[in-house]
This record gives sequence, structure tokens and C-alpha cells, in this order.
Amino acid sequence: MKTLCTICARSNSKGLRDKNIKNLLNKPLIFYTTEMAKKINFINNITLSTDSSRIYNISKKGLVDIGLRPKNLSNDYVSKIDVIRHATLKSEKILNIKFDNIIDLDVTSPLRSKKDILNSYSKFKIQDANNLFTVCKAKKNPYFNMVEFNSITSKVQVVKQNKKIFYSRQKAPRVYEMNASIYIWKRQTLFSKNPLFNDKTLIYEMPFVRSIDIDNQIDFEMVKWIMLKKLNK
Repeated sequence: MKTLCTICARSNSKGLRDKNIKNLLNKPLIFYTTEMAKKINFINNITLSTDSSRIYNISKKGLVDIGLRPKNLSNDYVSKIDVIRHATLKSEKILNIKFDNIIDLDVTSPLRSKKDILNSYSKFKIQDANNLFTVCKAKKNPYFNMVEFNSITSKVQVVKQNKKIFYSRQKAPRVYEMNASIYIWKRQTLFSKNPLFNDKTLIYEMPFVRSIDIDNQIDFEMVKWIMLKKLNK
């Protein structure tokens, strides 16, 4: 079985300027992901998809060189799945092989552990899933304390309606947040019409502390604080 790891890092991040190569404890943020991917034995090849020459030059060593991402895949409205598909096809053409599985590791999740990756992949393989993505327990619950304005009734209501009324979050059905850390696909599923949600989609739960997705300066400082706490133990 051949597995490709894709790492996607676009320039012009909105929430935190140049976050993908921002120094975190004296090394660029992207290095935490590329270095982790190189330690995973089931990953055969790693490729970087970026539209930034700066990110490309900093990070390309040891990766399948597919060049810079085309402009039509570099704007705010492009699906990440389309970017991963493009990176897969380019890598297959360069290497003259067809991958069986594709795993995507997000640059903005540096607290993800090697164990998270190995356990996710093991669950994906053992249960013969089409795809799997990681999640964490949601801080808010749409059955209990998430509300929306109903434009038809002009009333505020709980997002998820249920015949039963829940008086505590603990009694409501469990819900999860997609933490954007790890995605795994069978190749045919990645290129299908339903690459994310289908009859054989699985989730792997990660603890909240390893699920922080760096989107702004507050997230960045929180991740740095957690890393420093670990170093000082």
C-alpha cells in the first residue's frame, strides 16, 4: 500500500500574517508538520502544496517537488480538497505511481502527536473506512446552548430541534468539532463526489489540548505556552 502525505500552506493568511512560517520556539511553524510526517513509517512520500516561493524554499527539502500551486487554486474560495487532489495528481505524475491512500496534515496543528497519526491510520485501516478525519469534543452543543434566528417564525431557537428538551449539555447528544488536524482518504474516495461525508466515514477523537488550530495571535500564544510548559516539566 502506497500512502502520500500532503501538506498545504497558502500565503496571505488572514487571521495571522505569514502564520505557516512564523517562528514558534525558534523554528517555522510548518517544520513541526514536515518533521512529524517524516517520522511516520506508513507514509511513503510527502509533498507540499503552496503558492508562496518563500514557504516553498524553506520547506521543500526531502519532499516531492511539485512546484508552486497554480493561481486558480490559491484564492480564498478554493476547497482544500481540490488542492489535495491537485497535489496528489502532480506527485503521481512525477513519481510515476498511483497512491492507495492520502493523508493530509494541517500546518496549523503543531500539538498533534505521532500517536494521533498512528492511531487514526490504524482505525482507518482496521475498519476499512473510505475516509477519516479527526475531531474533538465540541465546547458548545447545538441541542442545548447553540441558537439561531428562525427567519420564518421570527424567533430565536436552539439550532438542533428535538422532541426531548435537554436541561444540561451533559444530557444532550454528544457532538464534535472538526479540528482540521488529520484527514485520511482512500484514493478513490478523495476523487469521488462525496469525499468528506459518506457511508464509510469515520472520526478519530483527539483531546482539546492537542486540537488547537492556529488561526490568530491568541491561538499562537496559547500553543506556545503549552509547548513551553511541556519543555519545562
